[in-house]
Amino acid sequence: MTSSLNEPSNVSQPRVAEGATVISVKNLGKRYQLGRKRSREDSGLRHVLEEAVRAPMSWIRGQRKPRTSADFWALKDISCEIREGEVVGIIGRNGAGKSTFLKILSRITEPTRGRIEIRGRVASLLEVGTGFHQELTGRENIFLNGAILGMTRAEIKRKFDEIVAFAEVEEFLDTPVKRYSSGMYVRLAFAVAAHLEPEILVIDEVLAVGDAQFQKKCLGKMGEVSRGGRTVLFVSHNMGAISMLCDRTIVLHAGSVIFDGPTDAGIRRYTLESEAMCEAKVDLAARTVERYGVKDHACLQSLELVNDEGAPTVTFNMGQKAVFRLLIDIKRPSNDFEIGVTICNVQGIAVNQLVSGWEGLRSIPEKGLHLIEVEFVVYLFPGDYSVNLWIAIRGEYYDDAVHEALRFSVEEGRVNSHPTYFKRFSKNTQVYVPSVWKVSKVDEVESQHLLYASS
Repeated sequence: MTSSLNEPSNVSQPRVAEGATVISVKNLGKRYQLGRKRSREDSGLRHVLEEAVRAPMSWIRGQRKPRTSADFWALKDISCEIREGEVVGIIGRNGAGKSTFLKILSRITEPTRGRIEIRGRVASLLEVGTGFHQELTGRENIFLNGAILGMTRAEIKRKFDEIVAFAEVEEFLDTPVKRYSSGMYVRLAFAVAAHLEPEILVIDEVLAVGDAQFQKKCLGKMGEVSRGGRTVLFVSHNMGAISMLCDRTIVLHAGSVIFDGPTDAGIRRYTLESEAMCEAKVDLAARTVERYGVKDHACLQSLELVNDEGAPTVTFNMGQKAVFRLLIDIKRPSNDFEIGVTICNVQGIAVNQLVSGWEGLRSIPEKGLHLIEVEFVVYLFPGDYSVNLWIAIRGEYYDDAVHEALRFSVEEGRVNSHPTYFKRFSKNTQVYVPSVWKVSKVDEVESQHLLYASS
């Protein structure tokens, strides 16, 4: 079934022939209206009275100004075909359109124009708790999700024990999922999506909520799913996972496909795009995508990277001193938390971690805004790196975390007074590097300066 380019797409689901195209996308576009003029349906008595109070003479004369609106195209003329059994990575910077694309393919969001054909059942895991009913137990949600996927009760019961074992939630199976931690939520949601045998599995960055062991387990399961002839679409900022799992990668930039081909070449293209947009200062408070955590205890506000002279920069020589300046808002002091700065290479592999707890900082007793300065020496091989930030409570869950908060590069320099020439060496070496952590309380005026002075 097809639709014209100016109408929302329809989805057809005929039987899948072996090796056939299971997803066909042609000229897909999604438009949002910013500052949309109120529609006729929104113009109730309350809205009319509000406008009359705001501008009485204009209202009486019938000269009300229409609200201005602007079109924002989250996706622009995307076309691609995905075949049965392919594992396709979808990568791009924040706001590139990755999540919008997956939501349209999962029929959560309607496209503005274009044509889509999907053959087979689609299971989606786009954000924590997608498809779960908060008041139902884990057991009940397994059957609910299976029914939504079109599985019979007998099929669900056959897979039930396997799902529970994978999710590791046996003790909480009869507890309402609203009481689950984010990690438990994701474990169960992924287990359901992967084990109920959909023809197409769609996974967004949500797996980042799980711990490293669970992520490894999920990647193994996705590989198993693809070897079984099913199709996987995988969005991630973890280039290591993309490289390991996907033979083909689609790179999105500003809503358009700028690359569709072999994964190694796709990662290189993504890295080049990211390098051109490096910033030494980022406003984390405004960041809503590629971010997760409950934010009960603390919230990340801003991040700045400066050199040994205090100047903001994203380029360092090997052996040079660097300082991360992190502004955080302590909402509820905890005696057992850690702040982490994870440095990853272009494949998304963590090569270095700076963790407050390792250096003795495990609590900030006062509420309010605090400046955290993390000083370290850049003992990294020449290359390009990204920074993930996180705050963990009792080592059990993330209170706040941001993927790819900042990117920087390292060039050849001098170590122990000797020049370094390390381009031929591996960039995957993971080492412990000592760091010095300093904490200072800041007031509102100082915080505004920290947030915007270098922007």
